[in-house]
Amino acid sequence: MRERELRCAICDGDMLFEVPPCEDGHDDCPELVCTRCGAAEVVAPIVVHMWLPPTSRKIAPEQRRAA
Repeated sequence: MRERELRCAICDGDMLFEVPPCEDGHDDCPELVCTRCGAAEVVAPIVVHMWLPPTSRKIAPEQRRAA
């Protein structure tokens, strides 16, 4: 099992966390468990999608044309 040291909110200190056996069959499970108290920690990237109204988007100005 992979292990890494993180701050545990329950133990209030830097503790060793390990990846528990994954029943879902993931190769890289995002869940970690504190080896002291058993608190679970999910380490996964956060994806944020932003919607910008059409008026706030910057559009390149048109090129000038010769008369």
